[in-house]
Amino acid sequence: MSPLAAALVLAGIALVAVLAGLALRRGQGRARRGGHGAISSRELGIEAGAFGERATLLQFSTEVCAKCPATRRLLADVAASRPGVRHVDVDLTHRPDLARRFRVLQTPTVLVLDGAGAPHARIGGAPPRATVIAELDRIGGVHV
Repeated sequence: MSPLAAALVLAGIALVAVLAGLALRRGQGRARRGGHGAISSRELGIEAGAFGERATLLQFSTEVCAKCPATRRLLADVAASRPGVRHVDVDLTHRPDLARRFRVLQTPTVLVLDGAGAPHARIGGAPPRATVIAELDRIGGVHV
């Protein structure tokens, strides 16, 4: 292969990598609607009654996640400011079965559940406060 052809191939690979990175970054922290059927605390291996009466911010984390502690603080703060809303953090480090079940490909991943445990939104990556609040507002009746 000539040096010019090799340089063009490398430039093409670099361009594809940059475009893929930009596409992935664009989706970080954005909410997507819908999800699985209702989720129970039992299937997550957490105590009964851990979910909120009106909504639950379900965070999936791992021990090595750099953004998870800040996300945990943000979600706990939002939940504390809203009646009937709770924050639940599930560590997937030793629970790959849950990662597969809920298709968690990155941490943090946040599911916004209604009072019945049905997911209304999924947020991949660290969510902005405004996105979390907007999703709670979308569920309805979860105002300060």
